[in-house]
Amino acid sequence: MANDPTIALLYAGQCPDCGRRQVDLPATLPAVGDDFDWDQRDYDGFRLFMLQELIARFPERKRWTPADVEVTLVEVLAFALDQLSDSLDRTTAEAYLETARRPESLRRLLQLVGYDVAGLAKRRRLAPFAGIDATAAMAPLTAEEVARFDSWWLDHPEKMDQARLDGPRAIHDQHRMVTLDDFETRLEEHPLVLRAHAWDRWDGSWATVHVAVIPWARLDLDAATDYNDEVWKEIVDFHASRGLYWPDPASHPSVRSVLYPYLEAYRMAAQEVVLEGAQEVGILMTLSIQVDADYFQSEVRHAIDRALGTGPGGFFEPGRLRFGEDLLASDIYQTLMAVDGVENVCLNRFKRLGDRFQDQAASGRIVLDGLEVGVCDNDQAHPERGYYILMLHGGRKG
Repeated sequence: MANDPTIALLYAGQCPDCGRRQVDLPATLPAVGDDFDWDQRDYDGFRLFMLQELIARFPERKRWTPADVEVTLVEVLAFALDQLSDSLDRTTAEAYLETARRPESLRRLLQLVGYDVAGLAKRRRLAPFAGIDATAAMAPLTAEEVARFDSWWLDHPEKMDQARLDGPRAIHDQHRMVTLDDFETRLEEHPLVLRAHAWDRWDGSWATVHVAVIPWARLDLDAATDYNDEVWKEIVDFHASRGLYWPDPASHPSVRSVLYPYLEAYRMAAQEVVLEGAQEVGILMTLSIQVDADYFQSEVRHAIDRALGTGPGGFFEPGRLRFGEDLLASDIYQTLMAVDGVENVCLNRFKRLGDRFQDQAASGRIVLDGLEVGVCDNDQAHPERGYYILMLHGGRKG
């Protein structure tokens, strides 16, 4: 190690007041080399490097023990450097989405890409905001709610990992109605819309986007409507998750008034959008069914009514058929032959309602175009919405 300086007082002649102080400094320590490994990050690496430097600078020292002051200082410094290195790594990791571990860091990084995960959870009334009502879900986040969300994330780190994946993906999702496909896709996401079809038309001064929809339960666009609790809850959740206004259900809002805030929020500025309904085409069919000998005709009739009905899974279920989709006799055959107890099917009549339309049983195709959608409710009170005549042969009576 370095020696202490040597101090001497020298007197010239016999005068005691003419002394001179002389200091002999020890030899200069070797210059610090530039061989430090900047990749060192842990206690063992720092300790080994400093001990190697000590041995290289003082080769006359032949023995080093853990009890030496120099070794103790090296270990203390290595411990402090290890802590600082860990803090540096943690701080650097919080600046990147892939490595951030603190909830507030991850939440702020997601906000930089436009993904407000805390606000989205509140608007959709997800945990930890599952108990609030729809009106409170629309209010801006408070500091207490943000702290509550961060604390909940600490208890559920798997939710942080899911948000880490969902945030970048949300950047690539189209959240606006720009192209005609966007109008169809965005409107079909609404719980009140089963099918949507968009097209543009020149109306004299500018192009107008026209959108035809098939609403839930085939409601009229402008009629006052009473919605059931399940559908209305889906509507409220959908609007709340996107920060949209929804009307008071007590006012019996029409389908158009419910969809209007959604269109206004997502359409392009200065883009006029006209909402229209589908053109329903009633279908008339006459069917002859051969029933298996082991089945009752009444059971087969009920099964056919379900297969061709408007309920879930029925052939004429609202929204199953697209705008302008032709009706094919082969699809009718396939649907009926899948019914238990049906041996054979004969389609005797297959046409649009109305005397001016020809029977298409021979061609097996009813051509539809534009906004036309085939319907067959088979309701005696509304024959204009299509019906079918069913004749059963064979099987058991009853």
